[in-house]
Amino acid sequence: MIKQFLDSPQSWQITLANAIHDPKELLALMELDSYPQEISKSIERGFSLRVPHSYVARMKKGDPNDPLFLQVFPLAIEDKTDPSFSLDPVGDLTATTVPGVLQKYIGRVLLITTGACAIHCRYCFRRHFPYTEHHAVKNYWREALQYIAQDSSIKEVILSGGDPLVLSDNRLANLVQKLEDIPHVKRIRIHTRLPIVLPERINESLLYWLANTSLQRVIVIHTNHANEIDQNVVSVLRKLSDIGCYLFNQTVLLRRINDEVDTLVNLSERLFEVGVIPYYLHMLDKVQGAAHFEVDLIKAQSLYKKLRAQLPGYLVPLLVQEQAGAPNKLPLFF
Repeated sequence: MIKQFLDSPQSWQITLANAIHDPKELLALMELDSYPQEISKSIERGFSLRVPHSYVARMKKGDPNDPLFLQVFPLAIEDKTDPSFSLDPVGDLTATTVPGVLQKYIGRVLLITTGACAIHCRYCFRRHFPYTEHHAVKNYWREALQYIAQDSSIKEVILSGGDPLVLSDNRLANLVQKLEDIPHVKRIRIHTRLPIVLPERINESLLYWLANTSLQRVIVIHTNHANEIDQNVVSVLRKLSDIGCYLFNQTVLLRRINDEVDTLVNLSERLFEVGVIPYYLHMLDKVQGAAHFEVDLIKAQSLYKKLRAQLPGYLVPLLVQEQAGAPNKLPLFF
């Protein structure tokens, strides 16, 4: 039985509410007042700037090429349409079974628990996703839970979004308790960027319900550069590991951010130092507005060959691409 938690605003929620939304404020904090690039109009059309102050604190002031800054600043180049990019690059809408439930692969389903995130990464593959019509919380997860209960082949439920850890501990704990009541569900997998961008979210109440569920717990964090992993991040990752969570990382290969072999080596080494297994190195999902982040396949495979030569096998993430309709993520190096 997972206990209830107070619904009063917690410190992480206050911090999140105070996140930066104004590009000019971010430029001022970065000491880039004369930054020459134009700002994307997408911030006025639904995909706003959003970045917590603690994440900005890890950026190098005065550096317009800082790899953390480049992930979040909305450049005008986002507004350019590329015919080889789409609004739904991985086929999420086609894979939707009932509201908020995506089933692409055998034995597992993905729940769109929320459309909210703590940070708006400009390469996000769901930046155009119609969350209003397609999230499971819309009917208190009733249809989603019924769907899962009726399919005994489902062993794993993936909590995604948005970012599931934006939800309160009461809502998450109640959902997990309902999943515990489905006999064939063995584990939950949480895809989240919050331990990286808002580490204070990993508080005692979250650790309590995670520690006390009977389900196996897999947490897949999303980090793309070793500079994202400061001591606050290290501390919360170790707390998650200490309560028995299995920790993995997904990285997106991004032009000008991590498309150098030394950057990828440093990231894998740093992850392993703090108890996280490098899991996937994703090619960019070709979402409209993110073409300027793309690394071409020839360069990606060349980088990967060098990465394999410099690291032991257990520190080399799988280079993959997600393709709409495919039965699994496609490996790109043999």
